Amino acid sequence: MFDATNLDAWLHHIEVLHSKPIDMGLERMQTMIQRLGLDFSSQTVITVGGTNGKGSTCAMLESIYRAAGYTTGMHTSPHLIRLNERCVVNGHEVSDECLIKAFREVETARGDMTLSYFEYTALAILKIFLDAKLDVVILEIGLGGRLDAINCIDSHAAVISTIGVDHVAFLGNTREAIGLEKAHIYRPGCPAVCADQNVPVTVREYVEKVGALRRFANEDWRVNVKTDGTFTFSMGATLFEGLPEPALAGVNQYSNAGGVLAVVASLMGRVPVTQADIATGLKTVRLTARFEHITDHLVPTIIDVGHNPQAAEVLFTNVVKSRQPHERTIAVVGMLADKDMTGVMHILADAFDAWHVASLTGPRAATAQQLKHAMLEAGISESLITTYDDVASALAGARHEAELAKNSFQTGSDQKPTVRIVVFGSFVTVTAALEVFAREGIRR
Repeated sequence: MFDATNLDAWLHHIEVLHSKPIDMGLERMQTMIQRLGLDFSSQTVITVGGTNGKGSTCAMLESIYRAAGYTTGMHTSPHLIRLNERCVVNGHEVSDECLIKAFREVETARGDMTLSYFEYTALAILKIFLDAKLDVVILEIGLGGRLDAINCIDSHAAVISTIGVDHVAFLGNTREAIGLEKAHIYRPGCPAVCADQNVPVTVREYVEKVGALRRFANEDWRVNVKTDGTFTFSMGATLFEGLPEPALAGVNQYSNAGGVLAVVASLMGRVPVTQADIATGLKTVRLTARFEHITDHLVPTIIDVGHNPQAAEVLFTNVVKSRQPHERTIAVVGMLADKDMTGVMHILADAFDAWHVASLTGPRAATAQQLKHAMLEAGISESLITTYDDVASALAGARHEAELAKNSFQTGSDQKPTVRIVVFGSFVTVTAALEVFAREGIRR
């Protein structure tokens, strides 16, 4: 049996164990859950799915329940820098030693069975959560819902944040098909929350078919945003007024918060919270790379993991809404080749004044030239595009342009123009940028 004392060795073992990096199906996971005795019936489990907004939804749920004094576990994916990011217990990433202990238990239980990277790591994280005897466990779906490994765990409530077209090779190429895949996280007799503003017919039909408790945005619950940024949530007899603007940046966070509060309101009988707990959770929630501003840098920089057309719509709105008068906004972008690059670029074509385009690495990576071709198809002028071999070089190029732009403004002008950089397009792109920031000692 494999064994090691350091996390890197374990991760290499896990990466090469299974023949396919993505291998949809539930059989292996179901067998392992039985072998490991992963029974969460005595805890409150919330499953979170969706095309975009899953991470924000998980983070807000975790923050609210911790504010209320509950012990919490949160599983998310993918990670940006360290695998430990996927396993958060009571607000803190678990240690390498904790992960290794759980890996050893998975390794012993699997016998001759091979597991995908996601299955193996998810099982270890679930074992950590179970052993910790937590009050609330929040589980983010990795891909889709119906055949995702996490869906083997029955939840007490499930929420779909948004439904957009992504991962078409696995989920289908329409919102109806993708929605049906995601709807399989709903369970009979349990709250089925959907925060998408246009719930597909397939989702509606599935909820009715399985007898889940429907909780749909703008039908069963509503969010009303005030001019001062506060908002009201209402669902049946439940009313929360004067709630603070979520600390996570972006116009989409009110919608995400609505889905969160629909879950919270639905589970009051199991895990009650006060409006004060909700307010504290919304004010203190933190999440990396969701229109996140990087501090302590000469050039203000925003990082965002948006990588599909639905996320691009949100990014466009956030960029335009936050733009200051006379501001120049420079993009640093890299994408995976299996994403809708042309669709994303068409949406964002008018959002940026210059584009610094990076090649990514890995089997799914798009080259800078491939992405440039998609940008030209989307109507972006070639004169605005500069290509690079990697993200670090693209970021350096964007910083250089930003400095030149700032120095080009005439001294003494009444106008005070500014320059900012937005890094986006993939978790891979953002990770590479964060690695640059870390080497430079830049804090987030």
